[in-house]
Amino acid sequence: MAGRYELSDDRWHMIKDIVSPPQVMGRPRRDDRQMLNGIFWILCSGAKWRDLPERYGPWKTVYQRFRQWRDDGTFDRILTRLHLRLRQDGLMDLDTWMADSTSIRATRSAGGAGKKGARKNR
Repeated sequence: MAGRYELSDDRWHMIKDIVSPPQVMGRPRRDDRQMLNGIFWILCSGAKWRDLPERYGPWKTVYQRFRQWRDDGTFDRILTRLHLRLRQDGLMDLDTWMADSTSIRATRSAGGAGKKGARKNR
């Protein structure tokens, strides 16, 4: 049984080959599943990286892995695979996706107006 913010076994097996490729040489890596669960904990809880519980490993390692996966496109590959899986299972129809901009509040300066009380260019 997976805990809160943690991947279950079947969900881990769906993305294991993307997140945790076989390591040929070097020092053994920390468990990628544990790192991913730590990343989920941070993103879902909104806590600071330094407040990461010890069960996920050192916060610096989890943060470094997050940055690595973000920069090398690992998260994009995971989302692509999950989208394909949902489409194959008939659980997602791309024709019904939309973003409702009426629920997103824009700032005053987003429409081209200056900030309130700001000096004007001369």
